[in-house]
Amino acid sequence: MSGNKASRQKPCHHCKSRPASAPAGASSIHYEKFWLYRHCSSVQQSDRQAQKAGQLFSGLLAMNVVFLGSAFISSMIFNNMAITLVDVWILLSILKVLCVCWIIYYLLGTRRQPHAVLYQDSHAGAVWIRGSMLLFGSCSILLSVCHIGYSAVVIQCKSSMEILFPSIEILFICTQAYFLWHHSKDCIQVQHNFTRCGLMLTIATNLLLWLLAVTNDTLHTEIEAQLRQVEQRLAGKAPFSHVCNETTSCTYPNTTICEVFQKGYILLYPFNTEFCLVCCSVLYVMWKNVGRRISHPQFPHVKSKFKLQGVVFGPLLGTTAVIIGICVFMIYQVQATSSGPNNEVFVIYYSYYLVLLPLMSMGAVVGTIIHALEKKELDTVKNPTRSLDVVLFMGAALGQIGMSYFSIVAIVASKPTNLLHSLILSHSVLLIFQTITQNVFIIDGLHRQPLMSPSKEEEMKEEQNHEAHDQRRVSVLELGQEIRKVSLSYIHNYSHLNWKRRALREISFFLVLCNIILWIMPTFGAHPVFENGLEKRFYGYSTWFTIVNFGLPLSVFYRMHSVGGLLEVYVTA
Repeated sequence: MSGNKASRQKPCHHCKSRPASAPAGASSIHYEKFWLYRHCSSVQQSDRQAQKAGQLFSGLLAMNVVFLGSAFISSMIFNNMAITLVDVWILLSILKVLCVCWIIYYLLGTRRQPHAVLYQDSHAGAVWIRGSMLLFGSCSILLSVCHIGYSAVVIQCKSSMEILFPSIEILFICTQAYFLWHHSKDCIQVQHNFTRCGLMLTIATNLLLWLLAVTNDTLHTEIEAQLRQVEQRLAGKAPFSHVCNETTSCTYPNTTICEVFQKGYILLYPFNTEFCLVCCSVLYVMWKNVGRRISHPQFPHVKSKFKLQGVVFGPLLGTTAVIIGICVFMIYQVQATSSGPNNEVFVIYYSYYLVLLPLMSMGAVVGTIIHALEKKELDTVKNPTRSLDVVLFMGAALGQIGMSYFSIVAIVASKPTNLLHSLILSHSVLLIFQTITQNVFIIDGLHRQPLMSPSKEEEMKEEQNHEAHDQRRVSVLELGQEIRKVSLSYIHNYSHLNWKRRALREISFFLVLCNIILWIMPTFGAHPVFENGLEKRFYGYSTWFTIVNFGLPLSVFYRMHSVGGLLEVYVTA
């Protein structure tokens, strides 16, 4: 009887730890054969294995979709007789419809199940990234409207997919923007694998839309040819007509409407690529958060508020840089829209960069040194959003660095002989250095624990000491002495670090404003890297078009993402 009792009790005891004083016959019992032993010791391990298997399967799905779409796009580029742009649009339209169907199912089915969303990631879906998503999404919708309008004007030369594809694009953008705005923080706890596959399918679709936008210069070439014919017509050299193919001649019933759609399409084109990149980053965080159970952090979360108190030089210098940058941008745009930018405008544009980039690099280097001098603890808590931020900073920086190196090779190989070539070369070198130093400063700042005010620190120390008092039963007098010691020590350290905090805030705010103006200028039409003609002549139109459309959206995304990272460094300084 006693032996049976021991055999019934022993497995549960073994799930925790085997006692030192075990009976002699206990060693002969094979506890791994018991169901309770097998399962109580491996529930968490099985959960982790299931999560990894789901992530692997959904990742393979996305990889296959991306490879299939890339094969279609590459075939269109190298053999457009077999695979045409319409074929690529059909594939992407099918993918977008599938994504829209999954998003609707998630909103109406998955999320409404019991215990579907028990946790939300407070770090995911920051206001600034969701706001930029709405901005880029709105501009992408306007881009699709311009595409539809342009195709409708010349409908005799276009297929029905020229109107159907941007119409599906509008539906896809609206559905995805609504989904990410309201549910980017979700840590879904049901239907893990299906949700992961849906998220990865949406990510793959956005990547293919970005890849097509980067490599497809068909409409740009067509619009440029039409604009050249307009110039020739105004000069009395040629009639205004455009030949779609060898047999069909296309005439425009209203040239004003055509010009509006053409200008709108060219101006809004970069926003679509930005929207795809932003959506991919938010969707990836949601994918990492599927099935995630958020526990209490090791360090208490401190909600820092944005305040301008105590900063003077950073806002002053940054505002000056923004005002000068807007003036330079307006001069450039006036010249570009009238007779085309000339050498004097390019000299002004690059000279502005040659003054601003060294100041930004110096500020980032000084900020990194201050971070090294600080004694603040590193935040080592697992955070998918911060991990993605680091990857995005490093990945998006490749756009600027890559274009800069291509420009350096083109200029050096062409043997620069005038002032403009020397300015472009200096601009490329300084841009590489500034990007690297700013990345180091931001990534280092994101991994620092926020520095709390003395009153908040004293309050937390009081709570901790009260708990210790309950456990150790110390006297009230001893507790008060401990609190005073901690408070005086912290106030001393706080006053000692005050100049470092001010310096970090000044540098961060200055870099925020500088990145804003460096985001505005290329986003709204200032593209001297494509319009100066040097690299375009060296690499050829199509090659340089692909390089710029690959690097420029990443460059704009990097500036926008840097603003968010620098603001976080500012408020936690």
